[in-house]
Parts: sequence; structure tokens; C-alpha cells
Amino acid sequence: MEAPHSSPAADSRETAVPEVVTEADPGAVTVTITVESPEQMQDLGRRLAPVLAPGDLVMLTGELGAGKTTLTRGLGEGLGVRGAVTSPTFVIARVHPSLVEGPALVHVDAYRLGGGLDEMEDLDLDVSLPESVVVVEWGDGKVEELSDDRLRVLIDRATGDTDDERREVTLVGIGERWKGLREDLV
Repeated sequence: MEAPHSSPAADSRETAVPEVVTEADPGAVTVTITVESPEQMQDLGRRLAPVLAPGDLVMLTGELGAGKTTLTRGLGEGLGVRGAVTSPTFVIARVHPSLVEGPALVHVDAYRLGGGLDEMEDLDLDVSLPESVVVVEWGDGKVEELSDDRLRVLIDRATGDTDDERREVTLVGIGERWKGLREDLV
């Protein structure tokens, strides 16, 4: 696979190549990918979708506008789910059933929820998790108790007055389920 070009003239739809980084948790598997555009972020979601299975918990972290919903849109396309994947900020959660006999995508935005798992109990995520892929934006400190095995996706972007669309996406696979994460994405 060819490495992405760093020039502005590079094709924005070119696939980003994973780069292995140092692991902070010896039990975690960490992969960092540079994404140059919203199209590449969505493509990353499509590439990640075949790695996901029913019961997977994906936690997305990043500032407003980092690309969490764009990544989830790609996941939805890759999973073949029904409905447009949009930010569930005001409805808190949306369920997108599969159109291809795969797992449903449960997309949650925990931004407005202050407490931990107790406050999220009404969403019945523990009931949905075994047969769905559950993606939680802003889930750090709120949903970890749902599963010992989870995928944390950290999206870093330039801040301030900039139109730089580059993002550093760090995937941290926690638990036995994610031991093959590097191989699955390369």
C-alpha cells in the first residue's frame, strides 16, 4: 500500500496508511493513522467496519468538529445499515438496522450526559450491545463498564483559526478482542 502524500496536491481520497506507535497500556494495541480530509475519515470508517462484530463497543473522543460523526458515517456505510448517519446530539441515540443481515449500528452521543453508566441506563446499551455495534461519541468515563473489550478512537486536530483538515486518529484496542487490530487494518 502506498504511503499518503503530504503535498496539498495529493489526492484527498487516497487511503491513509496505519503507523504503529508506542503503547501506553501494555495490554492495549495502538495504531495511529493520519487522515488528510473528511473523505479519508469516512473511508477509514468504511475500512474499519469489516473488523467490527456484534458486541463491539467503540468509543470516539475528539473536539467538536474533529470528525467523530464522519467516521461513524463511514462505519454505517461499511456495515450496510439503514438510514443516514447523522449526529445524535439532540436525540442522544439512534439505531440503524442492518440491510445486509449484519449487526445494527447503535450511534450514541453522550456529550450532554454528565454522569457515568448510571445516567445512560435508560438507553439500554447493555441490552443492545450483544447483537449490535455500539458507537459512543464522548463516551470516555461513561461507558467503559459496558465491556472489558473496547475500541477507543482518539481524533486529534489542529485547533485555533485554521482550515487544516489533517487529523491524527489513534485506535486503541483494549482487551483480548483487539489483539489482531494492526493486522486487520494493514
